[in-house]
Amino acid sequence: MFPGATADPSAPAYTVVGAPLDVSTSFRPGARFGPERVRRFAGTFEDYDRATDQSFSTLGVADRGDVHAWTDSEEYCDYLASVCREVVRDGAIPLVIGGEHTVSLGPIRAIDPEVVVVCDAHLDLREAYDGDPWSHATVTRHALDTADEAVIIGARSGSEAEWARAEADDVTVVEPAAVADWTPPTDLVDREVYLSVDVDAADPAYAPGTGTPEPYGLTSSELRDVVRAVAPHASGVDVVEVNDRDDGQAATLAAKLLRDFVFAHAAADGNASAEDESVRDDGK
Repeated sequence: MFPGATADPSAPAYTVVGAPLDVSTSFRPGARFGPERVRRFAGTFEDYDRATDQSFSTLGVADRGDVHAWTDSEEYCDYLASVCREVVRDGAIPLVIGGEHTVSLGPIRAIDPEVVVVCDAHLDLREAYDGDPWSHATVTRHALDTADEAVIIGARSGSEAEWARAEADDVTVVEPAAVADWTPPTDLVDREVYLSVDVDAADPAYAPGTGTPEPYGLTSSELRDVVRAVAPHASGVDVVEVNDRDDGQAATLAAKLLRDFVFAHAAADGNASAEDESVRDDGK
């Protein structure tokens, strides 16, 4: 169980779903261990978050456990989407822990967002990789079959064809040097948003335990700021591509980012509820 996920599973505000798919990893496998490692390394954190004056264990987080993976990525993502639809029908926000990045397609299909914000070192806009149209390197292209737009934050790697695809109107790339000054634009916050965090968006110095590490990446603080900025506008999130090839650095960062999402989302939701209550009290 994710530490602090103490809510009644029948009525949560947020639901953790593990998705240990590890089929198409093209360099260093081990993403199947991601959900377990993220939960384990989250156990070191304090319950209280000073930035939002909240305690994680009071925010209505439940843990549904892992959706057992098999070898057919397309079929698995379809099934994961059905699980996430149940989470959404229960009124909860899905918090998906991968697994390879392909698993993002499950919650994306369940939520059907207008905009997908992806923190990733790679564009992942390929038609196929090594002959596999369901490779983790195709996930953002597949996401655009559902969403109207993708915003890729921290990208610094892609084929020539992918960079050409990224010039289209439905893709925005925020390269690492520009991330510190990035904030969600108004046209993003007014639409349905989904947030996907590939831990390799971080520089390998911060998260070496990932399948395809790419130098010159984001700092952990830059990733935190992006997650906290997007979370109030998002209807779901995943953290993916954590493996077992380090001493827990990647899992610790992923776990912290997942908590940051919950804290920022809950704080914004609480403020909105308080404003609604104030309006009712004023008789307006």
